[in-house]
Amino acid sequence: MARKRIDLLLENQTIEACAAEGKALTHWNGIVVFVPFAVPGDVVNIRVTKKNKKYYEGFIEKIVTPSKDRLEPFCEHFGICGGCTWQPLPYPMQLEAKRQQVEDQLVRIGHLNVPEIRPTLPSDKTQYYRNKLEFTFSSKRWILKDEDPESIPDSDRVGLGFHVGKFFDKVLDIKHCALQRDPSNAIRLFIKEYCVKNGLEFFDIRNNQGFVRNMFIRTTDAGDVMVIMCFYHDDKERREKLLNAVLEEFKQVTSLYYVINTKMNDSIGDQECVLYKGEPFIRESMEGLNFRIGPKSFYQTNSGQAYKLYSVAREFAQLIGKEIVYDLYTGTGTIAQFVSSKASKVIGIEYVPEAIEDARINAACNGISNCEFFAGDMKDVLNADFIFAHGHPDVIILDPPRAGIHPDVAKVILQASPERIVYVSCNPASQARDLAILCEKYDITAVQPVDMFPHTQHVENVCALSRRL
Repeated sequence: MARKRIDLLLENQTIEACAAEGKALTHWNGIVVFVPFAVPGDVVNIRVTKKNKKYYEGFIEKIVTPSKDRLEPFCEHFGICGGCTWQPLPYPMQLEAKRQQVEDQLVRIGHLNVPEIRPTLPSDKTQYYRNKLEFTFSSKRWILKDEDPESIPDSDRVGLGFHVGKFFDKVLDIKHCALQRDPSNAIRLFIKEYCVKNGLEFFDIRNNQGFVRNMFIRTTDAGDVMVIMCFYHDDKERREKLLNAVLEEFKQVTSLYYVINTKMNDSIGDQECVLYKGEPFIRESMEGLNFRIGPKSFYQTNSGQAYKLYSVAREFAQLIGKEIVYDLYTGTGTIAQFVSSKASKVIGIEYVPEAIEDARINAACNGISNCEFFAGDMKDVLNADFIFAHGHPDVIILDPPRAGIHPDVAKVILQASPERIVYVSCNPASQARDLAILCEKYDITAVQPVDMFPHTQHVENVCALSRRL
């Protein structure tokens, strides 16, 4: 529905509740008004900038009276950086808002018949919980409100950090990020300083020019550190000097990769990751199982919560040791191996070949012999012939990307008609859409939200489905 731009000031509005997409809401003359960065109980002046027939959107121009529940944000970049928008919201309120988000998508919007939704499982860590971050180089960083653009020297116009809000070409230079533990901040700051001092051109996102483009840092609870440097074009001498400087400064870097990416976007899933020095992978462990993680491997970003998430999936699967389990979108085979001791056989399918290779190696290293892994597009791999060749599934566990599952995949799952399905999702909206299809033959018997990303609106949700007799 089209939104019109307007300019309307609403004074002394009381924020009533949290809403979707990390926003909060109030009502004015019977119309819902959505604003970001608000806490229920705040009395605020709202500048409305957009409207449609059913709601308005705006921003807080002034907090008249802060809510008794409002907290001081812990990050200096709050409000500009696109992440951690719920910092002012007490953690118990975040958890309830995420449970409500799941209920809204499944029940109010999806009209699904579900049992009582369990309270959201909290994260043990609410800061420094991420094991992976991506940072973007920009030749024209975001200029802060209190800065005079005319007086900023050229050396300070570059930035290395996160995209601002929904702007693809706006990058906020990050001084300190409270999402990933040391040495993440130190590595990022060192690389930025090195590039500035040595004249390495920061990337011009709009015009696709420059040398240093983006970088990834991955860490594990065991202390492993992986750094992936991405360059727009190759310059062996300058590239190697930078990489050697990183190794010299940070002895704890166990895996150093580089990528030459000449595409129009920053994704590296289809790029060659070249190991420069160190191990080809880092290691994560869970319940006695060890997992090797390569530069392209998917692994849940909150390692501690991953254990809780997979424990819920295993509980919902109700395995007794005799079942054939299909783990769809298996990644590096973490869920498959996590449930393997309770199953007769586990079949894992994943799109990324490198992840499947890691899954096979992980299973061998963990002494697991009842897991088989296959690479390919899910809608092409999972079909009647595949099921005939590898055994009819008693239980299907699926953990798809945010977009959910392809209709052809849902069709094959219904045709296979396993006794139970466990659907793990990072997007309750697409999950609700897919569940509506699967509920043709299944009842939803349990719903468990899990908080993987504190201080954000994102929530992981696990649903148990049982085939109707």
